[in-house]
Amino acid sequence: MTQNNKIILFDGVCNLCNNSVQYVIKRDTNNAFKFAALQSEIGQKLTLERGIDTSMVDSIILIEPGVAYYTKSTAALKIAKSFGGVWQLISLLEWIPENIRNWVYDYVARNRYKWYGKKDACMIPTPELKSKFLDQG
Repeated sequence: MTQNNKIILFDGVCNLCNNSVQYVIKRDTNNAFKFAALQSEIGQKLTLERGIDTSMVDSIILIEPGVAYYTKSTAALKIAKSFGGVWQLISLLEWIPENIRNWVYDYVARNRYKWYGKKDACMIPTPELKSKFLDQG
C-alpha cells in the first residue's frame, strides 16, 4: 500500500458505484487515487483499522492515509473537487450542512441497487487498470 495515494473504498457489487469508479479513473490524471472494494480483504482491513461500521457506511469511503477518512457526501465532494477546473465549484455544496447532504446521499445509497442494479461479484479490473486497485496487485 502506498502513503502517496488517497484510497477510495466502494461497494464492489453496486453498478452505480462501479460506474462512479470508472468515472473517477478517467479523470484521475495525476494518479492520486487507488481503489478497493469494501467487500475485499483489504477493504475490510482498512475499515476495521479505522473503526468504520460498514453497516452504516456501505457505499463510499475516502481515506487519506496518515491524515483522515471521509464518508458519504463528504467523500464524494472531496473526490469531485480533486478533478480541478469547473469541479472546484462543487465546494459550494460543502456549505450545506453535512446532515442534510447525507440525508440525500443516504436516500440514493438505499435505492442504488433498485435503480442501477447489482452484480453477483465484485468488479474485476482490466489488465490496464489493475495497478489502480489495491487488492489486485
